[in-house]
Amino acid sequence: MNLTNFRFETDADGIALLTWDIPDRSMNVINQDVMKELGEVIDHVAATEAIKGCVITSGKADSFSGGADLTMLEGFGARFAQMAKSDGYEKAMNFFFEGTRSLSQLYRKMETCGKPFAAAINGVCLGGAFEMALACHYRVVSDSEKTRLGLPEVKVGLFPGAGGTQRVARLMQTGDALQMLFKGDQLRAQQVKTMNLVHEIAPVGEIVERAKAWIKAGGKGVQPWDTKEFRLPSGKVYSPAGMMVWPAANAIYRRETNDNYPAAKAILHTVYEGLQLPMDLALKVESRWFAKILRSSEARAMIRTLFVSMGELNKGARRPKGIPPSAPKKVGVVGAGFMGASIAYVTALAGIEVVLVDRDQAAADKGKDLSNKLMTQQISRGRAKTADRDALLARINATPDYDALKDCRLVIEAVFEDRAIKGEVTRKVEAVISPDAIFASNTSTLPITSLAENSIRPDQFIGVHFFSPVERMQLVEVILGKKTGDKALAVALDYVRAIKKTGIVVNDSRGFFANRCVLNYIREGHLMLAEGIPAPMIENMAKQAGMPVGPLSLNDEVAIDLAWKIVQATIKDEGEGAVDREQVWLLDTLVNKEGRLGRKNGKGFYDYPEKGEKKLWPGLAALQSKHLDPDTIDKQAMKDRLLFTQALEAASTVEDHVITDPREADVGSILGFGFAPYTGGVLSMIDFMGAAKFVARAKELEQQFGARFKPCALLEEMAAKGETFYGRFGAARKAA
Repeated sequence: MNLTNFRFETDADGIALLTWDIPDRSMNVINQDVMKELGEVIDHVAATEAIKGCVITSGKADSFSGGADLTMLEGFGARFAQMAKSDGYEKAMNFFFEGTRSLSQLYRKMETCGKPFAAAINGVCLGGAFEMALACHYRVVSDSEKTRLGLPEVKVGLFPGAGGTQRVARLMQTGDALQMLFKGDQLRAQQVKTMNLVHEIAPVGEIVERAKAWIKAGGKGVQPWDTKEFRLPSGKVYSPAGMMVWPAANAIYRRETNDNYPAAKAILHTVYEGLQLPMDLALKVESRWFAKILRSSEARAMIRTLFVSMGELNKGARRPKGIPPSAPKKVGVVGAGFMGASIAYVTALAGIEVVLVDRDQAAADKGKDLSNKLMTQQISRGRAKTADRDALLARINATPDYDALKDCRLVIEAVFEDRAIKGEVTRKVEAVISPDAIFASNTSTLPITSLAENSIRPDQFIGVHFFSPVERMQLVEVILGKKTGDKALAVALDYVRAIKKTGIVVNDSRGFFANRCVLNYIREGHLMLAEGIPAPMIENMAKQAGMPVGPLSLNDEVAIDLAWKIVQATIKDEGEGAVDREQVWLLDTLVNKEGRLGRKNGKGFYDYPEKGEKKLWPGLAALQSKHLDPDTIDKQAMKDRLLFTQALEAASTVEDHVITDPREADVGSILGFGFAPYTGGVLSMIDFMGAAKFVARAKELEQQFGARFKPCALLEEMAAKGETFYGRFGAARKAA
């Protein structure tokens, strides 16, 4: 065997060790070359009498494998499209089906070759790699904190198509298996052991020997489901116990997905149908569904945005070339309020020293105490140890002394959204930091270019806009002022990457990118309420459209008085015609007459009791001057309004040169404000619908609901030319 991606050796007991270690990559990935070599190893092990069995492990320090290279699957789609034109649909579909099921067939070959295979897993083992492990006859995982196993395919619009749905459903109770497949979570070693998905947990230094010991003790190369004695954990599908599962599973699927995710529905089909068949037929059913889902627009959009584009951005696709990499060792945060304290926490969590500055020691200490609180929560959930909390707190120096910032190469201000206050902080910080340090403003509303006027070095002034809650939100907008230089951008992106978040680069404007789209979404909810649409219907239609929360609930989270201030600032800067009078009236009534500010004071569009769940405020109906009959309201129009208002604004940010790379709009919209992930993001929604069809629908909404749905000139031009955002602007990016 001529192996490049594996090392193969056999010990004195006749037990082979296959070490997966792709050269020049930090993590193993399944691609065509890996599949070819694994197939050769299986044939060799099966044919060599002296070999008793084989252990598969990884040569990477902290990972087994992240799974299949999804660009390989994208390649099958491109080849299918070519063949459909040249050789006809039927031949192309046969090629596509056989190609996309090849990994499933390879794993089935391994588990039926007659020799025992065992997996010795340390670190990350996800997706197709975990399916490989499930096809092995024995599984040993390390007790390392870094060990994570799971099948996360549903999060990119797919489902486990290499036997995962069938093997998991034969190892666990059906309801538990469906829950695992629907969620796609990364699980810890003890969790998968409890779920009966692995056999042993051992110290990392012992996993290979434990796996070998199982083979040496007479471990058999036969899976439980290939024996006559095998019984399904939940009994037959058509049995009293089995039929207790499926009605509930279908209801949960519809509640959680609103029928927007074909992959989740396919999981129901594959498990339901597969459990009624012998394994080989069950795997074929799974493969047919996998081929169907892989060709869906939802899967293609989600793979492009949440795997390909996000991976490229996280690897520095927008980082300026020629700037040496920086590894932040000490970062300053000025302003120990909620946002500043949260930024300090995620920075310290990444192992970086933090200087947290506020007006006095008590305020600084209060900010540091948030880190103590958050780490204590992690300890109570078993996700951290007391020593971890102590080490993190030791990295945060809470102080009122600006001189403590002198060694920081990056300082982030997170003070109140007031130009004068921010200007004063800028001058104080620049008086003590070194000439080559970068100053960043965590503003969500004020243009960076104007804030940089307070700086003596505007080329080293940049915006870093975090989203709340900082510890949970993965997106950071990195905002370029007119004079921001490449070094500031590189340092900011290096920092964002160091704290394990995804950064998108946007040019300066009012609201930048995310807030422009989000404020449109919230405004549409306000206008629907003013029209007389029941508040519960607004919230439910938003969720059915694919949004994580309704616009009224979101407004409560960001604060209703903030929305009021933004409206007032817009009137001041752009005049009365720039706002909707119905929205102004609604916000004025809630904030100034009713004192309802949102979650922060326990009352907004919702009431927030100390105990129990939030509920829509009953008084909302009394504020409405008219009440529409829900049965007469066009539900599809409501869903379109809530999505189109955001996508139209996103297109305008491209026209305004705020967004210059469509990848950042799509990734930013999903990570930043939860824009319906099944669409692939705000611009992918337009691309996959087609600009002409999108523009036509937007004009219908414009006629019915107002000028806010008028497509921008760029969209009109793209519709006329049959262009896409990724075709037009992606091509320009590649040429650069």
